[in-house]
Amino acid sequence: MELTAVLTPAEEGGFVALNPETGTTTQGETVEEAVANLREATALYLSEFPLSTTGHPVVTVFTIPEPAGA
Repeated sequence: MELTAVLTPAEEGGFVALNPETGTTTQGETVEEAVANLREATALYLSEFPLSTTGHPVVTVFTIPEPAGA
């Protein structure tokens, strides 16, 4: 099963990893560790709550204007 991983840098270092199809979230010191932890957390989640949706989410970026005076 192919799922999506969204990684963002964590304030304290390392990365936060999110799987948007299930909502599972975890973290790791490296990208590889964060994805491995997410894989394990998502597998555990799916063993209790099988995935009923189809397709992948659309992941994109957007910008907002800087506040005046910033």
